[in-house]
Amino acid sequence: MVINIGQSERTTQNRVVALFCEKLGYRYLGNLQGLANKNIREADLLAWLAKRGVSDALAQSAVKSLQSLNHLGGGRRLYDANGDIYQLLRYGAKVKMGVGEQTQTVWLVDWENPQNNDFSVAEEVSIPGSQYDKRPDVVLYLNGIAVAVLELKRSSVSVSEGIRQNIANQQREFCETFFTTVQLLFAGNDSEGLRYGVIETPEKYYLKWKEDGAPDNLGDLDADLSHVCEKSRFLEILHDFMVFDNGAKKTCRPNQYFGIKAAQARLNQRQGGIIWHTQGSGKSLTMVWLAQWILERGGNHRVLIITDRTELDEQIKKVFDHTQNEIYRTKSGKDLLNVLNENEHSLICSLVHKFGSREETEVENDAELNDFLNNIRTAKGGFSPKGKIVVFVDECHRTQSGKLHEAMKSLLPDAIFVGFTGTPLLKTDKKQSVEVFGGFIHTYKFNEAVKDGVVLDLLYEARDIEQSLSSRKRVDDWFDVKTRGMTDIAKTQLKQRWGTMQKLLSSKNRLEKIVDDILLDMETKPRLSDGSGNAILVCASVYEACQCYELFAQSGLKNKVAIVTSFKPDAQAAKNAVSAQAQNEELFKYSIYRKMIADYYREGEEKAAALVEQFETDVKKRFIEQPAQMKLLIVVDKLLTGFDAPSATYLYIDKKMADHNLFQAICRVNRLDGESKTYGYVVDYRDLFKSLEKAFKDFTKEAFEGYEPSDVEGLIKDRLSTAKEDLETAWEAVQMMTENVLAPKTFPEYKAYFCGADDKTNLQTEYQSKRLAFYRAAAKLIRAYGAIANELVEAGYNKIQAEEWHKRVKNITDLRDELKIASGDYVDFKTVDADMRYLINQYVRAEDSERLDTFDNVGLLDLLVSRGADIVEDLPEELKDKKSMAETIENNIRKTIVDENPTNPKYFEKMSVLLDELIEQRKQEVVDYKKYLEEMARLAEQVKRPQGSNYPKEINTPGKQAIFDNFSQDTDWVLSLDHAIQTNKQDGYLTNKMKQKRLRAQLKPLTDEKGLDIDEVFELIIKQTEYGA
Repeated sequence: MVINIGQSERTTQNRVVALFCEKLGYRYLGNLQGLANKNIREADLLAWLAKRGVSDALAQSAVKSLQSLNHLGGGRRLYDANGDIYQLLRYGAKVKMGVGEQTQTVWLVDWENPQNNDFSVAEEVSIPGSQYDKRPDVVLYLNGIAVAVLELKRSSVSVSEGIRQNIANQQREFCETFFTTVQLLFAGNDSEGLRYGVIETPEKYYLKWKEDGAPDNLGDLDADLSHVCEKSRFLEILHDFMVFDNGAKKTCRPNQYFGIKAAQARLNQRQGGIIWHTQGSGKSLTMVWLAQWILERGGNHRVLIITDRTELDEQIKKVFDHTQNEIYRTKSGKDLLNVLNENEHSLICSLVHKFGSREETEVENDAELNDFLNNIRTAKGGFSPKGKIVVFVDECHRTQSGKLHEAMKSLLPDAIFVGFTGTPLLKTDKKQSVEVFGGFIHTYKFNEAVKDGVVLDLLYEARDIEQSLSSRKRVDDWFDVKTRGMTDIAKTQLKQRWGTMQKLLSSKNRLEKIVDDILLDMETKPRLSDGSGNAILVCASVYEACQCYELFAQSGLKNKVAIVTSFKPDAQAAKNAVSAQAQNEELFKYSIYRKMIADYYREGEEKAAALVEQFETDVKKRFIEQPAQMKLLIVVDKLLTGFDAPSATYLYIDKKMADHNLFQAICRVNRLDGESKTYGYVVDYRDLFKSLEKAFKDFTKEAFEGYEPSDVEGLIKDRLSTAKEDLETAWEAVQMMTENVLAPKTFPEYKAYFCGADDKTNLQTEYQSKRLAFYRAAAKLIRAYGAIANELVEAGYNKIQAEEWHKRVKNITDLRDELKIASGDYVDFKTVDADMRYLINQYVRAEDSERLDTFDNVGLLDLLVSRGADIVEDLPEELKDKKSMAETIENNIRKTIVDENPTNPKYFEKMSVLLDELIEQRKQEVVDYKKYLEEMARLAEQVKRPQGSNYPKEINTPGKQAIFDNFSQDTDWVLSLDHAIQTNKQDGYLTNKMKQKRLRAQLKPLTDEKGLDIDEVFELIIKQTEYGA
């Protein structure tokens, strides 16, 4: 099928609806615009149940059970309602017709036979009761129940717009109640393909569909929809790949889906194997979904999960609480034997701890594992395991897994073993692992996950800190390199803070130099400096971790840095140390730990000593949720596996590491975390890859020499060369977007290209889409420049080229800001531009920064109201000529009028007429410029503050004014209606049909008194903020 780039949304929608009907076999329900649509079409559901042979009484009871869950309010949120309805759909409605009658299960979906269900598709589905006219583009119904919503965009509009539309529609003031039954949310266009999520999925976590083995491409909307919404697969995803996990609903990534499908095929042949899904790609949930599928097969299947990670053990327990399979957690090897010897528990989890032992000696030294295995061996007599057992071994790459597997295999000779790993297998272990588990079931390597946008690329740099800071001259050079490219203002602020470093740094010991290096990164690096990201420092020992903590705490990072290790402060251990030196080290660790915990909780050391366990939980939570308040975690072994913190952006390594340990550690910083996080950064103070010593950039050697090169291909890249490539790519993107701007390419030409000819074309979708694309491209350029601004020379540019880059980025930054002001977009973007503003002020702005900062906290119209004709003094030079100035003001006022019109149509229509008249007067030159600005200032005040207009003094709120303007100028009647609304509106009425009906009934006598349509009046009422509930 030929798809024309830039074709309208309507054309795309027509094609997609035809695909559902003609190719996928969905029944067409029609265009439902203007109808009172619900998420449960009772007539369709009852008709389907009747066709299935369900009696009318049973069917009515089942539908009643469903409707009883289909509500929000009273503390019941969308997550709760959606979870309850999902349980009913998945496990059937339990119906009892009378006292003494047996409970019967009425299935509202035929999960076993997909073709027996009624799949239907509707478009333009109006949803009544929302404050605004909300119409999802496409809704998919399953037996009359809305289970999927699809928002479509034309190819020139980002798919992100469709995602945001889905997210906005789930808000309380829009149409939240419609989504109680919805299981999947889609957004798509022809240039980017399909994105999908579930209820309350944040934008950054929407997933891209990709068929297993398919080539990388930009996305094929029709193909993606054909794959995901094919009836059998669609039901399979709904039934087997949904989970309610600790307050968040989740569905599968493509690699999880295809990995589980491959495992199912292997298990059907009674064979095991290894699933290798790279760190961060959702291995834990893959285990959960596969276990659930095994248990639901019947035939006395059982699943035993062997893990050494508390986090996974707890996650499995929480997730299975939302399924109908209870998990049993064993207490010892003996307890495990007892459980397997009986048939009471079908899902068993056995946790084997591994703390702090060195990888090369862990087999001999892991006492807990040895105790676990000894318990198994000694209790084996008379043992006869029950059921068909499948054993999952987590982190099967570890050395101990061979030892564990040997014991488990002798214990369970008929069991099937499935190994899970997030890291490649060592060359030395690969043959043994394949023999043990039976070959790879499915692989999803790091480079695949990066291409699919599941995890971020990792950028690496080695720092020879001792060499860099060995003399005062080198300290000066180091500081210059760190701050090169920064504005004079930003550099001066840093120098004031670091004024004495030349005297001190060259004489400090190695750890002090590392601390100072990281502290300067905290001031200068993206995400670290603006508080949106944070870092992890890996130390060689707990003693060194405590030394670093003390230095960071003294630097002003106190209460924003913490140590997380397995160490527990114990005074007795310090006293029992075998030597004076060891005793001093133990006492130092004991002292630092107690002081750190006491400072964190602001308690005395004795009282805080009881909070050691709680401390780790609290600082990890703060690190994840409040990165600006917990900027650095110092670790030794803990948190280097199984700790997911999207905010973690930098990993500093000062410890010898290799292979599995290193692989897992560096993957702590590869999680997605919004647009401002483009990479994870690995800073190596030990030159683990010998890249400094040997001057090569092949990171598959040295520290990863134990792996096959193909297994770690693309794992980490050189930071500077990648940053240079990103900068040039971002610049090319900006150039492409501006190449059609007419010569001489001064601001008027850019304004005409991005804003159109006047204030009305400025608001057209074509121009808004062009501006949005340009803003995004400019943001990418600014971020790319900020990542390399002080290292352009090291990246290969000469000084003249570096200065040219500075000018380019500054020009694009100024153009972006001036277009935002001219179009009226500036206020809309200021809240999401925190990291951009930091980078601009740090690397681009200098003397002129104050001028544009004027708009950070006050919009152009507010400035016009307060400054009147003097506003010209506050604008950038490019906007100071009369025509540009006038068009900028007109665009801003027009945009505000359009945005506010639904709240008071009559008033803002009048404002629009006044604006048209002033524009015409300006164009005809019948009013001088100063007079024009004064009139515009008065109009702006009326638009921004309607309360200041000519209303009776009692009509003193926007809601009363809207009623006064649109329905009646009878002040007493308006006040009576306002009183009736405030007195009779019930909490949550905006999303509750019955409460709306009661309020309408109370207001109808008043609207009848004036001969008004109650529906029209009510429609205006629910758009007023003061009448919300």
